[in-house]
Amino acid sequence: MVDIAISVAAKVSELLVDPVVRQLGYLFNYGTNIEDLSQQVEKLRDVWDRQQHSVDEAKRNGHEIFDDVPKWLTRADGFIQDASKFLEDDKAAPKSCLNGLMCPNLKSRYELSMAARKKAGVADKIHGDGLQIKKVSYLPPLQEIRSAPSETLKSRLLALNEVMEALKDSNINRIGVWGLGGVGKSTLVKQVAEQAASQEKLFDKVLMASVLQTPDYREIQQQFADKLGMKFEELSEQGRASRLHQRIKVEKTILIVLDDLWAELDLDKIGIPSSAHHHKGCKLLLTSRNRDVLSNRMGTQKEFLLQHLQEDEAWILFQNRAGDDTVKNPELQEIEIEEAKLLAGLPLALVTVATTLKNKSLPIWRDALQRLKRPIPTNIGGMDAKVYSSLKLSYDYLEGDEVKPFFLLCAIISIGNIDIADLLYYGMGLRLFKGINTLEEAKDRTDTLVDNLKASNLLLETGHNAAVRIHDVVRNVAVIIASKEHHVFALQRTVLRKEEWPSMDELKKITWVSLDEPDCHELPEGLVCPKLELFGCYTNQNSSVKVPDSFFEGMKQLKVLDFTDMHLPSLPSSLRCLENLRTLCLNGCILGDIAVIAELKKLEILTLRNSAIEELPREIAELTHLRLFDLWGSSELKVNPPHLISSLARIETLSMGNSFTQWEMEGKSGVWRWEKSYETGKTLKLDKFDTSLHMVDGMGKLLKRTEDLHLCKLCGGTDAISKLDGEGFPKLKHLKVESWSFGCLRKVDVQDCDGLKFLCSLSVATSLSKLEEIKVSRCKNMFEMVVSPQGRYREEIKEDADGVNVPLLFPELRHLTLRDLPKLSNILCNDEKQVLSNQLEEMRDNSPLQLSLGTNLRFLKLEKCMSLG
Repeated sequence: MVDIAISVAAKVSELLVDPVVRQLGYLFNYGTNIEDLSQQVEKLRDVWDRQQHSVDEAKRNGHEIFDDVPKWLTRADGFIQDASKFLEDDKAAPKSCLNGLMCPNLKSRYELSMAARKKAGVADKIHGDGLQIKKVSYLPPLQEIRSAPSETLKSRLLALNEVMEALKDSNINRIGVWGLGGVGKSTLVKQVAEQAASQEKLFDKVLMASVLQTPDYREIQQQFADKLGMKFEELSEQGRASRLHQRIKVEKTILIVLDDLWAELDLDKIGIPSSAHHHKGCKLLLTSRNRDVLSNRMGTQKEFLLQHLQEDEAWILFQNRAGDDTVKNPELQEIEIEEAKLLAGLPLALVTVATTLKNKSLPIWRDALQRLKRPIPTNIGGMDAKVYSSLKLSYDYLEGDEVKPFFLLCAIISIGNIDIADLLYYGMGLRLFKGINTLEEAKDRTDTLVDNLKASNLLLETGHNAAVRIHDVVRNVAVIIASKEHHVFALQRTVLRKEEWPSMDELKKITWVSLDEPDCHELPEGLVCPKLELFGCYTNQNSSVKVPDSFFEGMKQLKVLDFTDMHLPSLPSSLRCLENLRTLCLNGCILGDIAVIAELKKLEILTLRNSAIEELPREIAELTHLRLFDLWGSSELKVNPPHLISSLARIETLSMGNSFTQWEMEGKSGVWRWEKSYETGKTLKLDKFDTSLHMVDGMGKLLKRTEDLHLCKLCGGTDAISKLDGEGFPKLKHLKVESWSFGCLRKVDVQDCDGLKFLCSLSVATSLSKLEEIKVSRCKNMFEMVVSPQGRYREEIKEDADGVNVPLLFPELRHLTLRDLPKLSNILCNDEKQVLSNQLEEMRDNSPLQLSLGTNLRFLKLEKCMSLG
């Protein structure tokens, strides 16, 4: 009976007493519930901000966002707005009754408290869901850029259908398309690839790459890897080939298009299955000017000849690209018809001329017709004469003083993809850009000129923004123009004997020299080129071209010098003669002593990209005009002299990705190490940097790109950091500050720094004499706030009048918030655990903390600090 009575009493308590207590709790805990909701909303807003920033950054980098992320962001944002309105309404709600008399409005307090409690629970749930989102995005495989729909030309449609039928034939796995340069082979195979993949779904994957005269196997491998969404971990070419071969075999059906073959291509060296036996679902589509390359060298089973357009089709293509003005003007239509005939049915010539003359006046059309009728130079390298005249016409009609030399520059600096960065470096050195003051402005001008040349069909897309390419026919025309009109000497893969060089008289007129993979052991001595402004020698990694020590003595007007992939144990001493040199590119070189660079007082751009060099000479600090310093990929760098980078007062761009993996930087404050595992490559250290100098303006753009910032011994007044922080540090991930006074600092707010184990050192803490507020949130590995060497703490404290030890840390501190610090066990490390933990009970009773935080502390918030106390 007793048990039954107890059971009945418990049930009665559960049904009657507990609900009453809970309801009364809403009344008594009104303030607590409102405050708890406010804190939950703040926490949720912090997580929402962090996830939204991650989404924005991912979108800027071309990533796809996981579906659940925007759903959570929408849900969280809606709740935050609703809860914020609730809290605002709570402030305005009547809290008293009887016309303002001092008695609480119980009904209002009850309802608001209950609603706040429920909302806090919802906020906590949404907050927890947000923390579970560890990754917001993924990088999708690259898709082939689709070309714009082309005119429906009967001959091209027939050729496309024939190639498609061959692709469907299970007995054929290698197909070739051949024809003259400029006849439209690349356009055709792009259309085939799109139709095979997107429309008829013949293949799971389609890969496409341009091979060109000198195949770049690593570049082809990388293009395929990008489109397959894979990353190479192997460093060797053969290792990459094996990995790519394995990845290709994963695809059940795959079409590989290799455009513009000039000779036999080693498929195994790339990683392409070389026979149907290795991969039955892999088919190859190849193009070349020479049928023999396709059938005899590459073993194609079927070849298709792409012919010139017939007269009626040529007219259709020309008219469509030139515009509709001919319908309104019969005389203009007559000129167009005649010009289309003169261009011999070659699509490249037709499209280029039509694009050039589009929207031009009738007199310009008449002048263009007369130019096309003029006798054509006989010495044009075996090129179709009509192609030459059409492209020369397009060049002549390029508008502006900058675009013509810029176009010729594109033609001579590369036979493969053209890095837009190289065009920027060369253009700056040659002073091609008018009215330019900063590198950022020069980059914008470079992009504008590239876009103009694309619109004129003289430059082509590559599939990524960092590079463009030029049709080999267009390049050949440009080289001829540059040679005849601008005294440019350009050779490609030629045995270079001394007698091959221009005569002494011709050398005196030469303005640019470009040697692409010259077959020689040593550059000649005694060249006298008083007007030479650009010299480029682009070898391959197996080359051993030597540069005589006196090589530059006759080139004193040189402004741009580029040695690519060369072995240079020491730079020629005659380099010091180049008093006007502004751009020096030593990319991919094996370098030894380069100290002579310090003599180049006007140098503005220095790039050692992917070069093998172990130590930077301290003399580089003397390059007071240097604006761009590119060290990307220089992974063998070990030593950088102290204060070298920070002494470059005019630097605007500093590229250090994948470099300094073994760097040790010795300075007065010890040794700085840059570990291989360091997360980012955009790292900047400012040592003894004076923010009061004019160089702060030059550092602005650099700081905006910096991900890891190290500040040491800043000068320039008490607001030195704020001077640097004019526009914020939007990319910053890591910050290290050393040897700087924080005497005027009043607030410290640290959030989401999981790498932090302590907030600051004891020496820094004792200098924070005016600090009023500290907030530390969500630093899951922080175990102490202040760290000091063993025993230092007791030596640095003072005694009060009663002889009690009173540490004077943060004497002006008024607000201390510690939130979500699961490992925090104390304020001060080592054996002084009593500094905070012994006083926690006093703090919770609202008595001020005196032992370590002075007498001014008035507000302490501790939340989820499970190890504290």
